Amino acid sequence: MVLAIVADLLQLVVFPLFVAGAMSPADDFLDVAIAGILSWLLGWHWEFLPSFLAKLVPGVDLVPCWTIAVANVYRKNRQLAVSMEGMSNDKHAQHT
Repeated sequence: MVLAIVADLLQLVVFPLFVAGAMSPADDFLDVAIAGILSWLLGWHWEFLPSFLAKLVPGVDLVPCWTIAVANVYRKNRQLAVSMEGMSNDKHAQHT
């Protein structure tokens, strides 16, 4: 989550001050690097694809897409873990 927030802050605050904003090669490099790192850390999730593509559209780069994508992946994984725990408890209760 911290990586996604830092990437979005760099793209929103720092890069526009020094380079040509969304059309910057540095911005594009950061997006490719973040997509790779997040996929490596969290595994591939479909939420990353719209985030990556949205960063290529001028104006949409003002939305913190990486942070939203990682928060959504976290939320889905948490829901899955809770439902798996519930299933495990149900099976344990049936066997006792």
